[in-house]
Order: sequence, then C-alpha cells, then structure tokens
Amino acid sequence: MSFLSAFHVPFDYGTIDAPDVKLNMGSDNAKDPYATTFLRKRGYGWLLEVEEDDPEDNKPLLEELDIDLKDIYYKIRCVLMPMPSLGFNRQVVRDNPDFWGPLAIVLLFSMISIYGQFRVVSWIITIWIFGSLTIFLLARVLGGEVSYGQVLGVIGYSLLPLIVIAPLLLVIGGFDVVSTLIKLSGVFWAAYSAASLLVGDEFKTKKPLLIYPIFLLYIYFLSLYTGV
Repeated sequence: MSFLSAFHVPFDYGTIDAPDVKLNMGSDNAKDPYATTFLRKRGYGWLLEVEEDDPEDNKPLLEELDIDLKDIYYKIRCVLMPMPSLGFNRQVVRDNPDFWGPLAIVLLFSMISIYGQFRVVSWIITIWIFGSLTIFLLARVLGGEVSYGQVLGVIGYSLLPLIVIAPLLLVIGGFDVVSTLIKLSGVFWAAYSAASLLVGDEFKTKKPLLIYPIFLLYIYFLSLYTGV
C-alpha cells in the first residue's frame, strides 16, 4: 500500500459553486459613472465636491451690501434739520459713517446738474472725493480726531440742502435778487450742517480755519450746478 493510498480522501466530482466575492471599491465609486471614478482615481475628486449652502450666504441684497435704509433716512433728517433743539442725535452722522447714503446723494445732485451741464457729473463726484480729502487733511493738521470716512460721509450728506434749493432755482431763476438769496441760504445751510458735525470743541480757536474751506467747497458745488 502506498503512502498516498493510506490517506485516500474521496473526491466529489460534482459542481463546485464559486463563492460570491465582491470587491469593495467604495460606495461612492460603485455608484458614480466611469468619468467620476476616473477623476477620483487620479486625485481630482475635489472637482466633483459640492459645498452645502451656508445659511449666512442667503442674506438679503441690502444686508449683503451693508445698506441700512432706516439709518440713511435718519441721517438725512439730521442733516436737513441741523438745529439742536429738534432733538436729533446728529453725531450719528459722524460717528457711524456709511458710504452708500452719501454716494446716492452725490449722484442725485449730479443728476440734477445734468439739466445745466452734463459734463459736470463726473467732476462733482471727483470734487466730493478729493474735497473731502482736503478737509480731512486740514482737520488732522489742526488737531481734529476724524477719519476720512467720517469726512466723506458728512460732506456727502450735507449736499442735501443744495438739492432742496435746486427746484426753487428753476422756478424763480428769473428773479436775480431772490435767486441769489436762495443760493446763499442753501450754501450756508449745507456748510452749517457739515461744520457743526466736523468742527468740534477740540479745534478751540481754530474753528474758522476749517469752517471757511467747508463753506468754499459748497460754493464750488453750487457753481457746478448753476454754471456760474
């Protein structure tokens, strides 16, 4: 008897079922099409990632642009009614500056000026920016604690009196004396609104040195409208 016959094991020559073997390639790859799988294998799967929507990204447009209409309306009232006896907290125009309100007012003044001369529109915006820069530098030299954004906002908002008198000048433009008085009152109104906010107690005896350039700036704004 041979060695192999001693350990003879009967063989079943029937059919052997192959085990159900599945390769786990990742649940995402099994479901993705060939192009997606190809990109993932090559390390470009990040191209297929979709970011979830952040609730903070779904803000209203005005909130996204940092535009507060109620705040702008309140500042307009503060500029148009600069008398302290009316009870408005006018310092909010200086202490809480914004850009969109003054820009809208300057653009409105520019649109009104189109009636006289179309070419002054871009010039008015330039004078607003660089005129405010001049007032800011002068205020800092004189010892004032103001920022350029504050000066830009106050000068822009204080153009409102000139916008108010513009329709009156169209109506009574033929009366030279009355028209001149309205122009002077509009300039004094605008200059007082701006100066009362920018010229604080820290200037002491130097207040006229800052009030006078502000007054000249609004005279120049008015000249761009009237064409003088």
